[in-house]
Amino acid sequence: MSTVGEARVLAIAHTEASSGWGGQEIRILNEAAAFRLRGHAVQVYAAQGARIVAEAGRFGVPVTTLPIGRKRPRGLVALVRALAQRPVDIVNAHSSTDAWLAALACRALALAGRPTPVLVRTRHVSVPVPNDLATRWLYREATACVVTTGERLREQLIRDNGLDPARVVSVPTGIDPARFAPTPRAAARSRLGLPLDVPLVGIVATLRSWKGHRFLVEALGRLARRDARLVIVGDGPQRAALEAQVAESGCADRVRFAGQQDDVAPWLSALDVFALPSYANEGVPQALLQAMFARVPCVTTDAGAIPEIARDGDTATIVAKEDPAALAAGIDALLADPARAVAQAERAYAFVAPRYTETAMVERMEAVFRTAIVERGARR
Repeated sequence: MSTVGEARVLAIAHTEASSGWGGQEIRILNEAAAFRLRGHAVQVYAAQGARIVAEAGRFGVPVTTLPIGRKRPRGLVALVRALAQRPVDIVNAHSSTDAWLAALACRALALAGRPTPVLVRTRHVSVPVPNDLATRWLYREATACVVTTGERLREQLIRDNGLDPARVVSVPTGIDPARFAPTPRAAARSRLGLPLDVPLVGIVATLRSWKGHRFLVEALGRLARRDARLVIVGDGPQRAALEAQVAESGCADRVRFAGQQDDVAPWLSALDVFALPSYANEGVPQALLQAMFARVPCVTTDAGAIPEIARDGDTATIVAKEDPAALAAGIDALLADPARAVAQAERAYAFVAPRYTETAMVERMEAVFRTAIVERGARR
């Protein structure tokens, strides 16, 4: 039996039905790459045409495309065949569609007397989970453990769906501290072609409605600092709508759409204030953690599990959701008082640095996987 140190090497398959690209998919690849560095065998099964397929090579993670983008028999058959040909200890499912397909695939393997992996479901967002009979089977019987990206998401599943607290674990996304160590602001701006002599407010997030970009665009026009600029890093389905809003706002000369960036660290270092005005669905947001590691003062909301790292007046400035005036006031307060902004950023870094590293995330996920395997063995 092969081992890592004294522990058995794990074979892990991640499944992802989503075609999007954001914190969820980045976490999958970062986590998979880190597990491979620890000596484990890791494979990603992703939907055909998904962005994660194109990005996996950059992370050094093997990926196989399967027709799992929709809940169809063809996808189930393909996943059963893949898991039969390449048995694994763990299947870690990340979206609803692939979680259902993975649960049914594991059931089919068990009925056929084939090696059957343990199913772990990671919930990345705080969207409510249905409480119907079929979903109860998925979460209570088919799934050995549910991992959430924030404690509030964990509490929500226990409270609203009646899940056993012992089988729901919060493992927030971890950050590589070296990658997001701050660099001089002027140097970052020069490298990126950003103005050196004006305040820069920025957001790093997939352009989805619930990230609140439209409120940030509206807040820009309300800022006391009329010379402030807004940098929007990311891409997504709301791009056209946001470009139209900017054009209509009269602030087009103050907004830069930077698009998708493989390395967001220099963009964060260039900012005076990082803003994340999400109003729904958040776990502990990866971009907010990155900004805190980069020691950028943050303005955000209390959506989802954000308050686990963002404490108003301490590690962040919290404003009301879907309120451009409150958002502008929060940004203005930090721009008007640089000493306060720096102190807030330092407190945020001091809070997240010992708790939210990539190493801590990977160690906790490995413990989750090993515990799930042992407990499944004990139930047999």
